[in-house]
Amino acid sequence: VQLQASGGGLVQAGGSLRLSCAASGRIFGSYTSGWFRQAPGKAREFVAAIRWSGGSTYYADSVRGRFTISRGNAKNTAYLQMTSLKPEDTAVYYCAAGAGIITTALMSDNQYDYWGQGTLVTVSS
Repeated sequence: VQLQASGGGLVQAGGSLRLSCAASGRIFGSYTSGWFRQAPGKAREFVAAIRWSGGSTYYADSVRGRFTISRGNAKNTAYLQMTSLKPEDTAVYYCAAGAGIITTALMSDNQYDYWGQGTLVTVSS
């Protein structure tokens, strides 16, 4: 499985962006797609995740209510709709995918087997 993230850019505070993560290869129902981000000088952190089977979603507290993760009907693309963006959302955003991740481990980046190359989101104040 290869992942390709896109959609990053420069946006003013309060604005919106939608990130996409296209997967090539076969995504099985047991897979989970996730978004992580890494700001300069900080560790990579969990943003959101979605189960391909059933569509359950999970969010970091810092983005809940502002970001929405979803998947395409073809099951090979995941999206992250980001609204009410803040300067502290500035980071490189990575999409990831993994199989058989239990709910309590969704926020751990070492649970994900496949990673995209990252896309930069810059929010100006």
